Amino acid sequence: MDERELLAAAGEYLERHWDDVLRDMGELISIESVEDLAAAQPGAPFGPGPRAALARALDMASGYGFEVRDCEGYLGYADAVGLSATQIGVIGHVDVVPAGPGWTYPPFSLTRKDGFLLGRGTSDDKGPMVVALHAARLVKDACGPLPYTVRLMFGANEETNMKDVEHYRAHHADPAFLFTPDAEFPVGYGEAGICSGTVEGPVIEDGDIVEFEGGAAVNAVPGQARAVVRSPRALASSGEVEATALGDGMFDLFARGKSAHASTPELGRNAIGILVGYLLENGVGTPEERAFLEFERRLLSTSDGSGLGIEAHDDDFGDLTCVGGVASLIDGRLRQTIDCRYPTTTSAALIAQRVAALACEAGATFSLDHDKQPFLTSPDSEAVQALLGAYQRVTGRDDGAFTMKGGTYARLFTCAASFGPEMPDEVRPAWVGTMHGPDEGISEETLKDAFRIYVLSLAALMKCDL
Repeated sequence: MDERELLAAAGEYLERHWDDVLRDMGELISIESVEDLAAAQPGAPFGPGPRAALARALDMASGYGFEVRDCEGYLGYADAVGLSATQIGVIGHVDVVPAGPGWTYPPFSLTRKDGFLLGRGTSDDKGPMVVALHAARLVKDACGPLPYTVRLMFGANEETNMKDVEHYRAHHADPAFLFTPDAEFPVGYGEAGICSGTVEGPVIEDGDIVEFEGGAAVNAVPGQARAVVRSPRALASSGEVEATALGDGMFDLFARGKSAHASTPELGRNAIGILVGYLLENGVGTPEERAFLEFERRLLSTSDGSGLGIEAHDDDFGDLTCVGGVASLIDGRLRQTIDCRYPTTTSAALIAQRVAALACEAGATFSLDHDKQPFLTSPDSEAVQALLGAYQRVTGRDDGAFTMKGGTYARLFTCAASFGPEMPDEVRPAWVGTMHGPDEGISEETLKDAFRIYVLSLAALMKCDL
């Protein structure tokens, strides 16, 4: 079947089976597959929700003629067995982040409205993975016998620690090439290094900062921060900080910034940084507290690490990014988390060494908690070019492959790429939320285009020398 015939078959499949796609999506979205380690047990290492979603995904694949296997509840896979054991992998995940507040539509029910699909997992990653399953089904049924085996992999722990892939790779070889429908088009061929750590100040007794908190996630620019402080002088509200007198020289301070993901800090404004600047400008804090706040200002005044002297750049990933995501005061110690997305010209060890030295000058310590090294696949490789060509032919666009500062399953495999389903520069109505946010949603047309792209891509990969 040539490419024109394959596109015609994809269009016919969408006309005949789109309701089946929506049904499958709805069944997965109805499962609240949030990690619950307190309820973990053998066969359900991440709790009952991810376990139920994984079982349902494998049942779907089995019903469409794939050979399925459950890997002890960590991950499951569905094979379209080809003439060769060499595998083309497609990996997505059936676990989701908690719903959180702010929803207008039910989070665990598929809502269809004005050409958009709403519900937790519609874009991350249940919807895309269902679309990939149906694309593989069409290729299996229309293009067989296949030169390579297609392995669809359903992860159950992507949103937290990716222990699902760790378990899988301990028992199985990597596919020859793999893509994950858990990002954006056209093709992501690399992901920056990601490291995070915690700066911890000394125990301060009878300090002027009584309460201090900001942010909800290490990997996000915080949109809000708050402190309760003691000050001999009256503190007044500013343009970005609201000050409320509590009496006896105590003040409640609230700063509002703009939240953003740590991979795109330029889109946000750090509320902790706003609050720190206010405290320093108004002379709040003991000498020990102000030493920590001065360190905070160096960290939070820029998003490229230059305040700490850890800036770095390369041609693939551009500039390092550095975010202070969560601040707290616990048992008399001020704490601040740091998230860095770094290029190939530096390392987590170098970053930690520099941050630790500056923290020491402020009477604090730094511990490196987490590190994932940069991941790159050659953008000129035959497999990446096959994906890019399929995207360009379906959309008529000439966008090139890109790198990102986020993290997907792709970075955990030997040869991989992230691949859709979101389109570059896509405009959504204000009532359609983003992944991880309330009213998460995605366009039906976007998913239909993704289906066509995945069909052409799988067929093109069958012609590659893997």
